[in-house]
Amino acid sequence: MMQDLFAQIMPEVRLINLLDDSLLPDVMAGQGVSSEVTRRMCLYIMAAETAGADAALSLCSSLGPAIDVARKMVRIPVIKIDDAHTEQAVREANRIGVMATAATTLIPTAALIREKAAALNKQVEICESLSNAAFELLMRGERDRHDAMVLDDARRLAPKVDLILFAQASMTRLAPAVEQATGLPVLTSPRLAIEYAKRVLEHATGKS
Repeated sequence: MMQDLFAQIMPEVRLINLLDDSLLPDVMAGQGVSSEVTRRMCLYIMAAETAGADAALSLCSSLGPAIDVARKMVRIPVIKIDDAHTEQAVREANRIGVMATAATTLIPTAALIREKAAALNKQVEICESLSNAAFELLMRGERDRHDAMVLDDARRLAPKVDLILFAQASMTRLAPAVEQATGLPVLTSPRLAIEYAKRVLEHATGKS
């Protein structure tokens, strides 16, 4: 999905992909970002800069706290996948519902919303919805039951909020169904993150 979006939005940009598929399992096992995970993430961001990247985009919401540290160690802009849609949520709503199926994404995303709200000098109310059981179903391959559980949680959340924000990019495919079930706008990170990254990159390279 992300590769296709990059091809649509920034076809002229050369991508350098740095992948460590052990990071998220380590974060989930430890129920948070450890100093070891932070150190590894900082090394990857520094490697991206060394490889000639003009900007770096982290695609994992759970790694947000590590990105805060990594930003201080490089000269290039470092973007969180949630930077754009959390800021848009703060601009557009006073009561924001944050949905996740993993606690490791819910906590940093809610914290980022509060950070964006403070930067915009705006008071917002955050209502969190965590569907741990849905995540377990998805890991067992029970996609239909996972989807039904997320939709039920969205319906329960909807009366309390003005807008729903998905804390995980992996939930993006459910946005149309949740919008239909709740009548609320649903913000997801992938497209907004890449559009934001394009603006940051253009500014960093003097093309804006």
